[in-house]
Amino acid sequence: MAGIGFVLRKLSKRDDLSGLFQAYAYSALISTGPWMFTIISLGSISYLAGKFTTVETLSEFRRVIIYNFSFSLVFSAPVFMVVTRYLADAIYRKDVEGTPGLLIGGTALIIGTQLPLASAFYFFYAQISTGLALAAIVNFILISEIWLLSVFVTAIKDYKSVLLAFGTGMGFSALTSAFLVDLFDLIGILSAFSLGLCLTVALLVARVLAEYPYRFKEPFAFMGYFKKYWEVALSGVTYNSASWVDKWIMWQAPESDHSPTHLFLYPNYDSAMFLAYLSIVPSMAMFIMSVETNFFEAYLKFYRDIQHKASLSEIKENHENILLSILRSSRNFLVVQGAISLIFILMASKFFTAFGVNYMQISIYRFGVLGSFFQVMTLFINIILSYFDCRRAYMGLQGLFLLSNAAFTFISFSYGFKYYGVGYYLACVLTFVVSSLYMFHYIKRLPFHTFISTNASVG
Repeated sequence: MAGIGFVLRKLSKRDDLSGLFQAYAYSALISTGPWMFTIISLGSISYLAGKFTTVETLSEFRRVIIYNFSFSLVFSAPVFMVVTRYLADAIYRKDVEGTPGLLIGGTALIIGTQLPLASAFYFFYAQISTGLALAAIVNFILISEIWLLSVFVTAIKDYKSVLLAFGTGMGFSALTSAFLVDLFDLIGILSAFSLGLCLTVALLVARVLAEYPYRFKEPFAFMGYFKKYWEVALSGVTYNSASWVDKWIMWQAPESDHSPTHLFLYPNYDSAMFLAYLSIVPSMAMFIMSVETNFFEAYLKFYRDIQHKASLSEIKENHENILLSILRSSRNFLVVQGAISLIFILMASKFFTAFGVNYMQISIYRFGVLGSFFQVMTLFINIILSYFDCRRAYMGLQGLFLLSNAAFTFISFSYGFKYYGVGYYLACVLTFVVSSLYMFHYIKRLPFHTFISTNASVG
């Protein structure tokens, strides 16, 4: 996020409210803008195409999209996580000439790994037509490519072009959906969404290549990072699986929608959790703003002064500044996100009435809001640990989240409907507590880790 951090630090240092407002707005757009554009697009497609097709067709469309978002995120995670690390190292070395080749190599690996998985799933597991399977596979690959491209666009300072790419692509999907659904029904809707993704991908690729106007070379130079940073690759799979495992389990609930296509869903649970995730949008902006400004400056000063042979008193002072930065940010997150979560919980009944949401979801929704509160706090801790390259610890914490979410969800699942959502909430609380204890223990001993435990010349 080097490019994002540069812009945020520049805006936050302006001596006026406008600069601070722009910095927070920029953080919000980068952290949730593409996601919100996609959600708005899917809603628009459902609304426009719904005038020309049946409720059942729209249900099957959403079913394929949810499966593609879920499994493409999990299975493409090793690729985009390793590419992220490779690009970050290249930016740190100020040697980004290999970026075009990295983009091509990463895309080739995405296609090479995701195409067999998607093909096996839709041709041999899902009970759907060949035409729909082909359309679903294309959509799966395009979504996987979006995950990869997000790595590159976060390093670009021109956020307007990034948001324009998503807005244009998703707008195109919505406009073409009404036309294609009338001709090809379900395949038409899915193809309309894929066409919009194609346009978004093309615009993002063009923007990345314009930012890095170098010749293509060594497209697979990053492959060695899979061995060197295998923890990073595994952590990506683990974290994304942990975020979805409760949904996968709940798709088997007695109340779930057991479609003949074998693409099972539990709309009440999925919708409630999505609405709950909306509660963390404001804190995501604060999260990025805080990490990329206050914490980053304290972090950079600590290590830069050590490189310049700082005295012991200076090292201790910089160490205290890092601790204070984390404590201040944590306090702000707890207060702001806590207040937002409380409002979302207390206003749930009025919110559900206003938007016509099924009241059966309200209990799941409230547990989801509470769980999201702890998950976003854990996300903050994970990013802090990533700055200090705590790869093994990060991997272990994601493993804890995955196992606890699966175990607690399965247990709550067995107790019946009124406990749905409790498993996710308990898993988020447990992971947050353990992550917090580890982070503060590590940061407290940061000078020791800097000079002894992570020093390759010692031992």
